[in-house]
Amino acid sequence: MQKPNVFLDVSVKRFIRTNRIPAVIPPAIPPATNSGWRESDPALNAFLESVNQHRPERRGFGPFWALTARAMIALSFVLLTLSAQAGVRKVGAIGLTVNDLGSELNFFTNTLPFELVSISEASGKELDALLGLKNVKLRVAELKLGDEHITLTEHLGYKGRPIPADSRSYDHWFQHIAIVVTDMDKAYERLRQHHVKYVSTEPQTLPAWNKGAAGIKAFYFRDPENHVLEIIFFPSGKGDPKWQAITTNVFLGIDHTAIVVSDTERSLEFYRDILGMRVAGESENYGVEQEHLNQVFGARLRITALRAGHGPGIEFLEYLTPPGGRALPADAKANDLIFWNTHLLVDDVATVSSTLRAQGVRFVSKPAKTSPSLIVRDPDGHALELDQESRADVR
Repeated sequence: MQKPNVFLDVSVKRFIRTNRIPAVIPPAIPPATNSGWRESDPALNAFLESVNQHRPERRGFGPFWALTARAMIALSFVLLTLSAQAGVRKVGAIGLTVNDLGSELNFFTNTLPFELVSISEASGKELDALLGLKNVKLRVAELKLGDEHITLTEHLGYKGRPIPADSRSYDHWFQHIAIVVTDMDKAYERLRQHHVKYVSTEPQTLPAWNKGAAGIKAFYFRDPENHVLEIIFFPSGKGDPKWQAITTNVFLGIDHTAIVVSDTERSLEFYRDILGMRVAGESENYGVEQEHLNQVFGARLRITALRAGHGPGIEFLEYLTPPGGRALPADAKANDLIFWNTHLLVDDVATVSSTLRAQGVRFVSKPAKTSPSLIVRDPDGHALELDQESRADVR
């Protein structure tokens, strides 16, 4: 059996990591054509000459070093093209698994002002393979708020387990969606009148000393089946500029879905380095406001916001304290209510799937020869559905 080439392994990983993170391209390199190759040899030669100016002179090896430099640059261009093809283009619909679709629809369209887009039923071997279950029969409602969409999926055949009654904000299966509001007082009053179940004691305003989050107001609550939701208000200068547009609406859309992670660096390797998402912001949150927001005494969080080209963000919540957040149960299934499902739009599901399998990523979906969608789990078990562009665009 041939031994692995450690040098090549490290080099390729280095190039892949570098090229998955948006970088400033040196102006001397001309733009790529549709095929991904550079058209201008003079510009490439100029770039190589500028590199050679900073390289110590090596007698007798001029042609060798020039060829090596050309080969390495060509390799980096190829890897950049591959990573661009494989990366996440858009974060699409965010899915919740429910046991009573009627009750959940009533909550999301009355207590909250989501609009119902469609209700459909589905079954068959494709769904069995996608969800890693047998004899699947689903009823799915698609809803929207502003530009963002969610799905509510009820399993009509085999119901899954409810969210654990003792579930805590720092358990590793925790996930929520953050719904942007223009007026926290009005939004909170609406929720209070509908007698929602509180997580936070009341709306919290993050303190001025926290430069990354100062002035942001937030409140956590639960839907009838105990999925955690958040309403969030962004003051001027915080959040996506679109949330500052003048409107009479109180509820605007979904800014992000937040997930608890056990190790930010490990999650960055997955979402940033493999899937190609970019880091959009970071902060460390703690203090009495954070404790009241999450209902976790001594809460100290490292927060990292990621974005794709379009759609809501994905936000990491790493609890530096307290310790003891529980891992996703090993026997968790796609019909359990802790199964959230974030849709990611990619150009080529097969390419991304091959990359993830090579990295040892866990798959919910069973192997299939061709499939427009696959579900995988991130390092902490959060489910992500990789959708081919034509399918995910409608969500």
